[in-house]
Amino acid sequence: MINSSIRSRPVGLRRDAPAAARSSRGRPRLTLGERLRDLILVLMLFCLGGATLTAYTTFRIWQVGQQDGRRHADAIIVLGAAQYNGHPSGALQARLDHAIELYKAGYAPYLITTGGNLPGDRTTEADTGRCYAVRQGGLPASHVLMENTGRTTLESIQHVKALFTAYGFHTALFVSDRSHMLRILRQAQDEGLEAWASPTTTSPDDLDPDLSTKSLLHEVGGFVVYSLVNHDPDTIVQSEPSAEPSGPGASTAPVKC
Repeated sequence: MINSSIRSRPVGLRRDAPAAARSSRGRPRLTLGERLRDLILVLMLFCLGGATLTAYTTFRIWQVGQQDGRRHADAIIVLGAAQYNGHPSGALQARLDHAIELYKAGYAPYLITTGGNLPGDRTTEADTGRCYAVRQGGLPASHVLMENTGRTTLESIQHVKALFTAYGFHTALFVSDRSHMLRILRQAQDEGLEAWASPTTTSPDDLDPDLSTKSLLHEVGGFVVYSLVNHDPDTIVQSEPSAEPSGPGASTAPVKC
């Protein structure tokens, strides 16, 4: 019986081996055309997902930009824009005029201007904005604070948060262009600020069709990148260190305008 059992094992194996080989040979193999078809299908689904995400982000940027959520807050925050040797650009002036209007209407007891400078600039966006608010707007200098070290939207919001801690503020009313508001609110909320938005309606970046399109495309890309990696894409072009001292202490002292 032992010898018979031993002899039967290799026989069984020999019978199974051809069956396994036939089973392996019988499996359908994808042709080159079928593989290309599957690859194209995956690429189409990927493009469709990207297009859907882009369309939804574009809609949300437009939707939030059309809403004026003005309400009483501890401070009105003006996001910086280009300035030319102390003279605000059209976009910055539009933001400042709207913020001054909100201040005079009693929506907040303080106004905070933001924005640092680029290498070679004689002053900062925040200094320019503060002087404009005091001189042209007639606001009391003691109620116009600055954050003059931030060189991106995210940096400015982070430094504004430091100002809020120093002054005991809790609520913020942000002012910027329409297309900018969604990213501002998202970043402010991520930084723990209770924030609302009141966009200006007179910015050339919103009124000029070409500038409006460029701003919208910039914000779509910026919002997607920030949502994915929690990083402000504006920092990509800022390769040199700021000439202004860093830290919240440098942004709270008023300047003589």
